[in-house]
Amino acid sequence: MSVAWPSVLPMSKAAPKPRPAFRCSECGWEAVKWVGRCGECQAWGSVAETAVATVGRTAAAPVSAKAVPIGEVSVEQSAYRSSGVPELDRVLGGGLVPGAVILLAGEPGVGKSTLLLEVAAQTARYQRRALYVSGEESASQVRLRADRTEAVQPELYLAAETDLGAVLTHIEETKPALLVVDSVQTIGAAGVDGVPGGVAQVKEVAAALVRTAKTRNITTVLVGHVTKDGSIAGPRVLEHLVDVVLHFEGDRNSRFRMVRAMKNRFGPVDEVGCFDLSADGITAVTDPTGLFVERHHQPVSGTCVAVTMEGRRPMLAEVQALVTASALDRPRRTTSGLDGSRVAMVLAVLQRHCGYGLAVRDIFASTVGGARLSEPASDLAVAVALASATTGDPTPPGVVAMGEIGLAGELRRVRDLPQRLAEAARLGFSVAVVPAEPGERSATVRERRVDGMRVFELGDVRSALEFLRLTTPVRESHLRDDPEF
Repeated sequence: MSVAWPSVLPMSKAAPKPRPAFRCSECGWEAVKWVGRCGECQAWGSVAETAVATVGRTAAAPVSAKAVPIGEVSVEQSAYRSSGVPELDRVLGGGLVPGAVILLAGEPGVGKSTLLLEVAAQTARYQRRALYVSGEESASQVRLRADRTEAVQPELYLAAETDLGAVLTHIEETKPALLVVDSVQTIGAAGVDGVPGGVAQVKEVAAALVRTAKTRNITTVLVGHVTKDGSIAGPRVLEHLVDVVLHFEGDRNSRFRMVRAMKNRFGPVDEVGCFDLSADGITAVTDPTGLFVERHHQPVSGTCVAVTMEGRRPMLAEVQALVTASALDRPRRTTSGLDGSRVAMVLAVLQRHCGYGLAVRDIFASTVGGARLSEPASDLAVAVALASATTGDPTPPGVVAMGEIGLAGELRRVRDLPQRLAEAARLGFSVAVVPAEPGERSATVRERRVDGMRVFELGDVRSALEFLRLTTPVRESHLRDDPEF
């Protein structure tokens, strides 16, 4: 009875059947069942079934280099090297790092290719070979732009390829110190499902280029596309693979461009670089304040200068306002370059705490030169411009205003106030209106000197407007009666 019957086979565990997987073609989000709408990017009809990879065990393998104490690791090979563009070096934290992979994203036509062609030309000018791989333009089209921007250099190599294998072959043959791939969404890898720009393709191309950059110590810059809402197109893993993520932005109606660091493993992420894009190419703007401030020969009502912080750089921008009688049941509120919700809040404070009748007025508020003011520090400048436009009295010349306005009408301190005041004094402004210290708010006005500029500290927005003689009644004689002003 103990002998097994010959026809009965021994029982064994059956391998679990792999469950189907569904993946979004837009962002790479995965689910165990099909859904009509992606749970990550909210795209409709982008989730489809994909093949499930078999899971196996990984055995130990030889190492590429022996692990050593971190203090014995040499940093000479990863020293900063100037890109030849000072503003880009500022954003990167000092320059290009050999072996680093940089992702530069921006809207179409903002000037990404022009900037990177200039960086490649500057690298070649210092006798370091650069390879520019274009997947969107032909070689002759890139040469035309190089002739226009004077970027033709003997050590600058150009290739028009859309196949990953061909790109790796060009890298093997030219051995560049700088590699520019324009763009990563146009390069396709053979043997990988999907079209170039898809989730699987972008992952494979980016991973291969990152491996090449690290093993050969090549500084690599990848151009990335953006979606309608301004985020980087493709899987989120692309931003995790690279070392630096830069965002190139600018208004189509303005020549001014800015580069912001969204991620930087080698430097700060609160720096911005300023550029001027023209028909002759792109140039660095080391002092961009003049682009956003209009110098008036005579006093003009409805204007005020604010000091904003772009990263760690203070920049002055002029706010302009226009207040007119409205013929509509619902008066218009139009803003350009300003946060519409913050302007609405400032209008409510002026209506409630300062006695301005703005409910039946059409109000237009804008900035000069395409500047964008989104931080709360520009609230006081917006209030001064609106008050000046309402009363018709011009703001005294040489005045800058900075401060956050609370719903109770109080003025709140802003960050980096010494840097803002120093920049305003450097540019020749003589008077600054700023919030008082929280424990020192009173009806009196405190005055101090900063680099020859008179700084007046006030506790609330009504006091600030009365100090500038922009409200009625005025409790005492202020700045306009000052003989030194």
